[in-house]
Amino acid sequence: MIHEPPILTIRRNFVRPDRAMIERFAQANACWIADAMDGRAAAHPAIKPVLADKAVICGPALTCHCGVNANLALLAAIAMAEKGDVIVAATDGFTGAAVIGDRMAGMARNRGVAAVVTDGATRDQAGLRQVGLPIFAAAVNPNSCIRDAPGTVGLPVMLGGRHVAAGDLVVADEDGVTFVPRDRLAEIADRLDEVAEAERALAARVEAEGLDRLDLVVELLASDRVIHLD
Repeated sequence: MIHEPPILTIRRNFVRPDRAMIERFAQANACWIADAMDGRAAAHPAIKPVLADKAVICGPALTCHCGVNANLALLAAIAMAEKGDVIVAATDGFTGAAVIGDRMAGMARNRGVAAVVTDGATRDQAGLRQVGLPIFAAAVNPNSCIRDAPGTVGLPVMLGGRHVAAGDLVVADEDGVTFVPRDRLAEIADRLDEVAEAERALAARVEAEGLDRLDLVVELLASDRVIHLD
């Protein structure tokens, strides 16, 4: 390489969703959002909540790309974060060393960060329980990574098979992590209302009416589209 790359490349200014929109999505769950986005919202299922009782999050993404075996970009993201941000820390899926432990999590909590989502690993599980910051990660590994490696903050990243930009909305619970592009929030919110209404109606029929088969399945089984062999 002709020149040494910058140690960090940072985009400080980006648009976050307004509070009303965030609160609208906070009433939903990851499954509803996935349905509203045609099943194309969720990160890889290996990314799971570290703390079972801290598994519900909703907030704007502050992205950072740490790269392999490094966390300088995550440290910079914590320093730049605004209250309520969800730091999305991409590691290219590297789980050979932890990208965050209890001390960094404590700093993020003190900064007002709502949660951290990473395709990398965590460590210091006992300490993380004491800190109480919601974290979704792909693994646990006691190895520690290095700090001095090129990274980015505020630029688009790939995490868990999903493209995530700063200002997108992160909604996660025990079913997994979903990302909603900021420029589609209004569209997906309207579709989300339809999904929620349909889910509640079906739940009511299952519980109150004892529904044991979907109407469309009953109709299909009685149609000429099915061949019965006996």
